[in-house]
Amino acid sequence: MSPESVNSKSPKAELNLGLFSIPQSVILQAGTVSVLTLVLAEKATQEALIAVGQASEELFRGERLPLLDFPNSNSAD
Repeated sequence: MSPESVNSKSPKAELNLGLFSIPQSVILQAGTVSVLTLVLAEKATQEALIAVGQASEELFRGERLPLLDFPNSNSAD
């Protein structure tokens, strides 16, 4: 057997779509980029939700609420 016939029988690392084929390296690169983008988006979303939570806590702090005048309870009554 000649080396050319051995190479022609070996499976190619490509996705064959009929009119054109996509090498596996391109598919791997696209998958890696999308996963990294999702990880970065998750971190940004987490930080944004923490910031929104801290801002909402500020709304309910006692400093910003009006002081209410409660009557004193007299134990002598």
